[in-house]
Amino acid sequence: MIVFGWAVFLASRSLGQGLLLTLEEHIAHLLGTTGATTTMGNSCICRDDSGAEDSVDTHQQQAENSAVPTADIRSQPRDPVRPPRRGRGPHEPRRKKQNVDGLVLDTLAVIRTLVDKPLIPKSSVELPPPILTAVQDEGWLDVVQSLIRVIPLEDPLGPAVITLLLDECPLPTKKLHSHPTVMLFALIALEKFAQTSENKLTISESSISDRLVTLELWADDPDYLKRQVGFCAQWSLDNLFLKEGRQLTYEKVDLRNIRAMLNSNDVSEYLKISPHGLEARCDASSFESVRCTFCVDTGVWYYEVTVITSGVMQIGWATRDSKFLNHEGYGIGDDEYSCAYDGCRQLIWYNARSKPHLHPCWKEGDTVGFLLDLNEKQMIFFLNGNQLPPEKQVFSSTVSGFFAAASFMSYQQCEFNFGAKPFKYPPSMKFSTFNDYAFLTTEEKIILPRHRRLALLKQVSIRENCCSLCCDEVADTQLKPCGHSDLCMDCALQLETCPLCRKEIVSRIRQISHIS
Repeated sequence: MIVFGWAVFLASRSLGQGLLLTLEEHIAHLLGTTGATTTMGNSCICRDDSGAEDSVDTHQQQAENSAVPTADIRSQPRDPVRPPRRGRGPHEPRRKKQNVDGLVLDTLAVIRTLVDKPLIPKSSVELPPPILTAVQDEGWLDVVQSLIRVIPLEDPLGPAVITLLLDECPLPTKKLHSHPTVMLFALIALEKFAQTSENKLTISESSISDRLVTLELWADDPDYLKRQVGFCAQWSLDNLFLKEGRQLTYEKVDLRNIRAMLNSNDVSEYLKISPHGLEARCDASSFESVRCTFCVDTGVWYYEVTVITSGVMQIGWATRDSKFLNHEGYGIGDDEYSCAYDGCRQLIWYNARSKPHLHPCWKEGDTVGFLLDLNEKQMIFFLNGNQLPPEKQVFSSTVSGFFAAASFMSYQQCEFNFGAKPFKYPPSMKFSTFNDYAFLTTEEKIILPRHRRLALLKQVSIRENCCSLCCDEVADTQLKPCGHSDLCMDCALQLETCPLCRKEIVSRIRQISHIS
């Protein structure tokens, strides 16, 4: 689990051995409480409707109060600076998480009380026994996920607690190294390391591509955790760690029956889209959004999404006027021109405000249906065929120009069906599908890997006096009051602030002498 390495790196000085001796019993208790099977840590924050919970540790209750919005808060607008918080682990026994999380926070509290105690020489320290043998490998993952989940980033002793617990945990066995969760986050970590050319070369020389070819076979595996590994392995082989003699996926994928897909031309580089254009994944810390290539103005339309990860995603309908700000946390349902279904937090989003819905939390393999009825001006959301009451708020702002769209938090993935294959839960009313009416040329269907896209961009000849945004028109417009003049009038009219100095644009002046 390399994702928490930053915290270990911060703890450059080890704690005194007296601290280890004092905490030995506490650590044993911490590790001894875990043992149930662990699944992905990229899942949902569920509303607890069971009412079956007993008393909760005070530290854990505080953590949950800060992480999960209550029913009174859900109707409040989202903080525009912070994206939605990634949830706790998926559908694991709630009490086990509370115990582990509470004891990790207790460890943090214990450390604070020992700062004035004298250090004990290492020779006098009796290190803890291999407690993890009773916990087994799943318990090691529980502890690591709890460290990431509950230790405050701003706490100066947080890195010390992480270092302490990891140092005192015997390393997991080889069996854990082959766990799909570990493999998935190891792949993601390799992607991050490969962002520099030196690291990328070092990783490539390790024959990593040979191993990825085997993992790529999991891309269509019915086990959704393995499917994530396969998706990331295939993406790495196409974009980062190329293997000599291997045909790139986009060159061999069959797109003849696909006439509507996710639009790869207006997304950021952080969103991964599959070569067939129907599956998307985000492994960045930003709130990434994507929309379909087909837009509708009239009629009744339906599409489905298969949930591959059960974490925070906002999926629904957006329009031409929708604005997505990935680093500010604004996505589908966060303006007046879009509406989204959130099955993780059990919310409907519109205009950056949310309200609870009655569906249970979605889980891996669930099918979410999205019906847009422009005749009756309503949207209906389905979970495995069970529908919610219609949503009509967005039609007070717009009545046409709708796209299927979705926004993803970190480590989230889903697959879209725009009608290229039969729907699992088609609604009873008559509807149309994007795939029946859309059209894409062969060239428009191709989703090029990054290195191929960059190679094409290098071949493009750009005029010296062209607009710095669109690169098509002449830069003939000056912005006032800042005076910058690197834009064409069409681009300048779409901006409220100057892209160079961020000053507010009061007026735009076309410089006739610059027109050729």
